[in-house]
Amino acid sequence: MTQRRAQAGMTLIEVMIASAVMVMMMTLAWRTISNTSETKRSAGYYQERNHELRMALGRIVADLESAYISRNEDPNASHPRTMFIAKSGSKIPQISFSTMGHRVLWSDANESEQTVITYLAHDSREHPGETDLVREERRRPSNQPPEEEPAEFDVLCRNISKLEMKFWNWKNLEWQDTWDTTQADGQRGWLPSRVLITITVKGSDDRDIKLTTQARIMMQEALLFSP
Repeated sequence: MTQRRAQAGMTLIEVMIASAVMVMMMTLAWRTISNTSETKRSAGYYQERNHELRMALGRIVADLESAYISRNEDPNASHPRTMFIAKSGSKIPQISFSTMGHRVLWSDANESEQTVITYLAHDSREHPGETDLVREERRRPSNQPPEEEPAEFDVLCRNISKLEMKFWNWKNLEWQDTWDTTQADGQRGWLPSRVLITITVKGSDDRDIKLTTQARIMMQEALLFSP
């Protein structure tokens, strides 16, 4: 009587089970790699935005801490050379002020440390629908209308959601949303002692990223040099 040889190889059911196990393992591995890559991208985006925000805040603080106004000019001029004007009412208020924070980069430049800085909102050219925070610098202050003076523009922060500034009134000990040294009924002749600055942007997960800091203005009263 001949004995049946044992069948070699795998049955169809065994092949299907092995294939299913392999597919499950590959799916888990793919999900792990995908989640790791997404986490890495999110962390990189957060670090990049955080660095951008800190650089923007640092620049704003440096500008504000050297702000000044002067009485050595015509007080009735339509466009004074020194001023501090901050208007609220939008997600990025327009702020213009004179400061001694300009850095002269070469010895024979027809420039000084005095300059006028304006922060304003500008539609992004690269990404329509987004708003950038722009820094405008006019290095040769004059009594001409600002739009007629040459200026340089730099993007401080891309795709900004909101900029908030509050100004400490050291006379009545209150925070104010606006400031104007050019108006008789404003704060003519003096500056706030501190400025509270908050920048808000959207993160990669569409949640708000908010950073806040303060600038301390060194010269609160107007400069006056007798002839």
